[in-house]
Amino acid sequence: MSRPEPVVTVALDPDWAAGALVADVRRGLGSQPRTLPPKWLYDDAGSDLFDRITRLPEYYPTECERAILREHADDIVSACDATTVVELGSGTSDKTRTLLDAFAAAGSLERFVPVDVSEQTLRDAAAMLSERYLAVRVEALVGDFTLHLGHLPRGGRRLVAFLGGTIGNFYVEERAAFLGALHDSLEPGDWFLLGTDLVKSTDRLIAAYDDAEGVTAAFVTNALHVLNRELGADFDVEAFSYVPFWDPRQERMDLRLRADMPHRVTIPGADLVVDLAHGEEIRVEISTKFRPERLRDELAAAGFEAERTWTDPADEFALTLARRLP
Repeated sequence: MSRPEPVVTVALDPDWAAGALVADVRRGLGSQPRTLPPKWLYDDAGSDLFDRITRLPEYYPTECERAILREHADDIVSACDATTVVELGSGTSDKTRTLLDAFAAAGSLERFVPVDVSEQTLRDAAAMLSERYLAVRVEALVGDFTLHLGHLPRGGRRLVAFLGGTIGNFYVEERAAFLGALHDSLEPGDWFLLGTDLVKSTDRLIAAYDDAEGVTAAFVTNALHVLNRELGADFDVEAFSYVPFWDPRQERMDLRLRADMPHRVTIPGADLVVDLAHGEEIRVEISTKFRPERLRDELAAAGFEAERTWTDPADEFALTLARRLP
């Protein structure tokens, strides 16, 4: 069978990353409390470190989600009438292949749309996927899923998959904005498959984000290496300690870097000088954990109805299938 050639659409300005990094640094480090968006953790070194994190014995989300997909991919396919699968933040689409296999086996998969900011990763994945699924059109989109949902291909019944618990990295108002934008980009009856980490014991959570090998600490600290390299900053990386803690009020893990001494940082690429006091912290990432009722409420507020939820046997992670309401 001759396969359709993959199509790659580039919606991302090639200078986007440089401009966005400067804007984020000025906004986040130039005000109180100090923050850095987690997307800047994922340079080559950061991506390698995160891949190591997913394999750590303490870090459960990746394997829990894989297990749910292995167990329930056929149920997901049966529960919806999608012919197009869209994956946000797809990378190599590693986990999603389990879902795509189930759609393909059912004969209902006509098109796959992986979305990612890394053009080369996406081109490589698109070529591989078009070989794996000979009858499926692969229409990749190089874009930021917080900015380019309006560029998603139209037509057919779509299922948007947003896996990995990534939505937990958004603050409440950011989640609402993202879900609202997704609602506006879909048609009534389109589907949304969302992966979320669930609230669990504090000990289990702390262990997952403060592993014995120190890989997560290296991953979060890598944000400073990125600023030193990309913007000519002079962070003394050794002068910071990694501080993870559970915020019970917001029900989220809060991952920060704490200055172990007074520290003046010059960031020429952002035209910024930052004076950090001893003990002052930079929040690098949050990871919100959800309760089913809270998730249903947030989806409903954005115009989605949660129809099915699947969890792993220990109820640590969930996949929720929701439908876009008229």
